[in-house]
Amino acid sequence: MSSASTGGTSATGGEQSLARGAVFGAVAGAAAYVLGYLVTYVTQSGRVEEGLSGINFFADLFGGETISVWRGVGWVFYNAHFVDVEVPSLIGAAQSVNFIAESDGGFTYLYVVPPLLLLVSGVAIARAAGAATPVGGARFGALATAGYLPLALIGAFLFRYAVGDGGSVAPTLVTAVLLAGIVYPALFGAVGGAAAGATAE
Repeated sequence: MSSASTGGTSATGGEQSLARGAVFGAVAGAAAYVLGYLVTYVTQSGRVEEGLSGINFFADLFGGETISVWRGVGWVFYNAHFVDVEVPSLIGAAQSVNFIAESDGGFTYLYVVPPLLLLVSGVAIARAAGAATPVGGARFGALATAGYLPLALIGAFLFRYAVGDGGSVAPTLVTAVLLAGIVYPALFGAVGGAAAGATAE
C-alpha cells in the first residue's frame, strides 16, 4: 500500500513538474523571441532605416507601400537564426539573402543573441520545473520550443512585404519554422536546462 502510494505520489509530482515546465517553457520561449527582436530593433533600426531609404523613396514616388523599419528589422532578426530572406528578382527565381552575412561585419554579433537568450530561458525553465539532473534539465529546457515556435511562425508571415505580381520579401518559411522555430529553442534551451540541472542543489 505504502509502495503504491509512494509511486502514485511520485508520478503525480512528475506530471506536475512537466505541466509547470510546459507553462514556463511557453512563457520563457516567447519572452526569448520578443527580447531577441527588441535587441535587434534597438541596435539595428537606424541602420535598417538608412538601408531602406532609397527603396522607400521610389516606392513612395510611384504610390507604392513603403517598407516599415519594424519589418526590415524582422528580416535581420531571422537572419540572426541563419534564416534567409527571399527577395523577388526581376529576372528568374527569387534570391535568398542574409543581410548580416552580406554586411561589412559590423553586426555579426547578432548571431549570438538568439542562442544566448534561449540558453537563459532553458536555465529558467529547468529551475522553475525543479530539474535535479542534466538529463531532466535538458528535457525541460527544450520546452522553450512551446513559446518560440508559434512566434517564429507568426513572424514569418508578419514580416512579409508584398510586391507586385504576387511576390513578396519574407523569411524563408520552411527554415523559419524548422531552424528558428524548432532547432534553436530545442537545442539551446536544452543546453541551458542541462546546465541548470547539473548545478541544482
